[in-house]
Amino acid sequence: MIVGLLSIIYLFDTVELLRRAAKKDNVPLSLILLMGLIKLPEVGQMILPFAVLFSAMFTFWNLTRRYELIVVRSAGFSVWQFLAPVLGLGILLGIIQMSMINPLGAMLVTHYERLENTHLNSGKNTITHFKDGFWLRQIEEDQSYAILHSEKIDLANWVLRDVMVLFYDADHHFVRRLDSEQASLEEGLWKFENVKMNEDNKTRDIPLVALPTSLTASEIEDSFSSPKTMSFWNLPGFINNMEDTGFDATRLRIYFHSLLSQPLMFVAMILLAACVSLRPPRMRGTLTMVVAGIFIGFIVFFMSSFLQALGASKQIPVVLAAWSPAVIATLCGVAVIFSLEDG
Repeated sequence: MIVGLLSIIYLFDTVELLRRAAKKDNVPLSLILLMGLIKLPEVGQMILPFAVLFSAMFTFWNLTRRYELIVVRSAGFSVWQFLAPVLGLGILLGIIQMSMINPLGAMLVTHYERLENTHLNSGKNTITHFKDGFWLRQIEEDQSYAILHSEKIDLANWVLRDVMVLFYDADHHFVRRLDSEQASLEEGLWKFENVKMNEDNKTRDIPLVALPTSLTASEIEDSFSSPKTMSFWNLPGFINNMEDTGFDATRLRIYFHSLLSQPLMFVAMILLAACVSLRPPRMRGTLTMVVAGIFIGFIVFFMSSFLQALGASKQIPVVLAAWSPAVIATLCGVAVIFSLEDG
C-alpha cells in the first residue's frame, strides 16, 4: 500500500518539478528524478497513517471473505486476541517511523531544499522568518542582551542586510542602538559594516564593529528550520535553542509530540479499520467499506490539522493538540468494537 501511494505521489511531484525546471537552464532530467526520489521519505510520513488504515482494511476484509476469522472465532478466540498481533505490528511500525524513518526523511528533505534553492529557486537564497524579518536575541554572561533585527539573510554567505541591533542591560534598560548596512557571522563574532551608533542621544559613524557571540550559523539555521527538516532525536535540542534565544518553539513542540503519538495513531487506524471491515461475508458492502475508510481517514486528518493549528496559536495546550487525534480515534475504535462484537 505504501509503495502504491508513494508511486502516485512521486509521479505528480516529478511532473511539478519538470514544470519548474522548464523555466531554468541546464537542469538535467536525472537531477529532477533524484529530487523527487529524495523527497519521498518526508512525504511518506504524511501518508503512513492512511497506508496503515487501508492495508488493515484490506487484510481484515480478506480474512473475513475467506472465512478465516469465522474459524478463529469458532475456536473460542475473541476479536481482541486476533487483533493483538496486528496492533503490536502497528506499534512497532510507529516506533520505526518515529526513530528511523523520520531522521532519514529530515536528512533527505534538507538535501532536497538545498538542491531546490540552488537549481530551481529564483534570485539569491534568502529567508524571512516573520513578516517584518529576522529577529534574534543574544544574552551575555552578565545578563545584558542584544536584540538583532534584519529583514533578509543571504544564506549562501550568511550575511544579514539592513541590520538593527538594540542593546539592553541586565535590568532591561536601553543602552544604545546600532544600525548597519550589512553584518556577517564569523567564528565567535558578528561583524557590522558602515555602522551608525546611537548612544546617549549622540550619533556617530563607525566603519566596522565586532560583537562577540557564542552562536554559529548552523545553530541559527537549525533553530529556524521547518520541522520537517529536523530529526526526531535532535528536536529537543532545537527546541531548547529557540527558547534560549527568546523565540517561540510551540510549533516544534507540537511536531515533536505528534511524532511521539505515532504508535498510538497507528493503533487507532487499525481499530477503525476493524470497525468497518470485520463484517460477515454474507453482508455485502465492499464499496461501503472503502467509502467509510476514506471518510474516516479524512476526518482523522482534518481533526489532527485543526487541533494542531489550535495548539500552534496557543488556544489549547501542546500535549492536547498533538495527542488528542490519536487518543480520540483510539477510543472511538474501541467503543465501536465493544458495541459490535460479543467478546
